[in-house]
Amino acid sequence: MAACLSALAGQRYVYAKLRDTTLVNPSPPALLQRLLLHRRFILVAFALLVLLRLGAIALAVTPTSDADFYYSRAASLAAGLGYLANDGHATAYWPPGWPMALSVAFRLLGTSIWTVGLANLAAAALSGWLLLDLSRQVTGSESAASLALLGYAVYPNAVLYTPLALTEVFYTLLLLASCWLLARPGAWRTLAGGLVLGMATLVKAQTLIVVPLVLGIALLRERPILPRLPRTLGRGLAVLALAGAVVLPWSMRNERELGRFVAVSTNGGITLLTGNNDSARGGFTPEDPVVRALDAQRDLTELTYDDEAKRLGLEWIRAHPMRFAVLMPLKLAKLWVSDGEGVWAYETGAKHYDPRAFLLIRAVNQALYWAVLALALLAIPLTLLARLRAGGGAGLGAVDWWCLPYAIAAYPSAIAMVFSGQSRFHFPAMPFLFMAAASAMVFWLERRRAD
Repeated sequence: MAACLSALAGQRYVYAKLRDTTLVNPSPPALLQRLLLHRRFILVAFALLVLLRLGAIALAVTPTSDADFYYSRAASLAAGLGYLANDGHATAYWPPGWPMALSVAFRLLGTSIWTVGLANLAAAALSGWLLLDLSRQVTGSESAASLALLGYAVYPNAVLYTPLALTEVFYTLLLLASCWLLARPGAWRTLAGGLVLGMATLVKAQTLIVVPLVLGIALLRERPILPRLPRTLGRGLAVLALAGAVVLPWSMRNERELGRFVAVSTNGGITLLTGNNDSARGGFTPEDPVVRALDAQRDLTELTYDDEAKRLGLEWIRAHPMRFAVLMPLKLAKLWVSDGEGVWAYETGAKHYDPRAFLLIRAVNQALYWAVLALALLAIPLTLLARLRAGGGAGLGAVDWWCLPYAIAAYPSAIAMVFSGQSRFHFPAMPFLFMAAASAMVFWLERRRAD
């Protein structure tokens, strides 16, 4: 167990194999760790990742609601018609990053739901590799990294999202890639990290919050801090500048087409208002009378609609500060308590929808999800205790790359507390939480082996 604690505490890359033992009856934990470190285990995990997602793609889910909007915008871009609203005028209501990327796939493979599935499958496979490699840095354990990959490969909600023309699978890839690049030094990684973060910002406008989170961990994990601060700040500014350079052409297009500079999208106001009103209970509340009255106005442009929604949302918050504070834990509950919303698209869009089968999938998914959350929380005291024991005179601090999953989980949490909580918003954080959960499992396996 001491070897595992030292590895996890020191946050080193660990590719060591288990020591060859001559136990006549090796314990189940020892056998499981040998399995996790087997040279074919990662291949099997990747095979599961791909095959399960191919099965979901085969269900031929027709895009509905948000997915239909993204699908239609991507088809419009692929046809050279521009980024247009349903009535044909230029829009910036939804962030354009995912439709832009999907339109490239449509040009190459044709506009169809099968192209959506294959594009998301490619994103999921790349995400799996990034998860595996980043897990090694986060946990310091090869067996934990393998376990995290396996968990994410069979995670039903991630599988169910694969055929859907929603942002989540693609954005998760960009978020993992951004963290993978920023968590490692080097000029080319800074350059690539800024470009990837720029694309991620075009998918979700708040993404740049990730930069201080990741670079903050990189700064605080080593001593001394102050001599390294200018270099870290410089890297952060370079990343932000590069990301801004990616976003700027879209912002200039918005100024040209809409008559005002809009950095990414014009839906921030209504997102604020639908989470902060008299009917709000922590989630998305478009049925509130104030929201309905705003929607009923026909003299508003896209920009003035956003302005009015923002004004109404901020006005409500100023008038109800205590209610706004009380809503925050409710918003977090809406964000984190339930999972498995990927099933919803199959209820209305899948050709072969079996309610009983999908109810079972939802139940299994929820159980796995809660287990991952519990293990990720358990990993916090276990890792801190391990660092305390292994640190000795080495001066190991509390902050290291093991904090990354929690920093990424804090990112949608902070946004939800201001706007509203919806379960799909935690989707991009799940690969990181699988890393943390896997580290807790490795602690348990090592303890059982030692016993």
